[in-house]
Amino acid sequence: METIYEGKTKTVLKDEASGDYFLFFKDDATGENGVFDPGSNTVGGSVSGKGKTGLAISKYFFGLMGAKGIPTHYLDADLDKRLMRVRNVYVPKLEFVLRYFTAGSMCRRFTLEPGIPFDPPYLEVTLKDDGQGDPLISERLCIMKGLLNEGEYRKALDLLVKAGDVLRSELKGLGLTLIDFKIEFGFDENRNIYIADEITPDIWRVKDETGNIPNQIECAKLLLNKINAL
Repeated sequence: METIYEGKTKTVLKDEASGDYFLFFKDDATGENGVFDPGSNTVGGSVSGKGKTGLAISKYFFGLMGAKGIPTHYLDADLDKRLMRVRNVYVPKLEFVLRYFTAGSMCRRFTLEPGIPFDPPYLEVTLKDDGQGDPLISERLCIMKGLLNEGEYRKALDLLVKAGDVLRSELKGLGLTLIDFKIEFGFDENRNIYIADEITPDIWRVKDETGNIPNQIECAKLLLNKINAL
């Protein structure tokens, strides 16, 4: 297969024979100095089995999204090979963030205490650029830079809220409260919009019933146990 893009936790591949596109889930996790953190822009280490677990969780949540009528790029998955077959979509270098509580970079940027609730949720869009620290970006700038067309910014935010409703409800069943999460969107040749990339603990923060915030590795174990029990 041809490597199209090498990311921190996944690789985008193309099967030259069939023309199909795949995501390969690595065992790498984001964080710093051996401490895992889904909000980090660097790789903090590797955990054996993480890639297969992440793919199983993505398969499960993409299925939930599809059942709710939320379009995604997911087609099917081969867990043993850690490969997810996906639609061929253009994914602009943007991340769409939904916050139910203050946390992470928001607290640092605006000198806020963590844990302040938002009702309704607080929505942000950031430019995916590690060198610039993933700065916030407006609809107007997205259009000026050719990242989105007119109306797509709002359409993506509407889907972001719907995805949050699904995630929050499902995680609540595990005794977990969703703090925030970030997702990416892709567009096909007709500019139809889809949730892209992955849906795993790598994209969110949660807290348990004691107020503890488990890292993405701990959270993945909880989710995988539930999925395997179905």
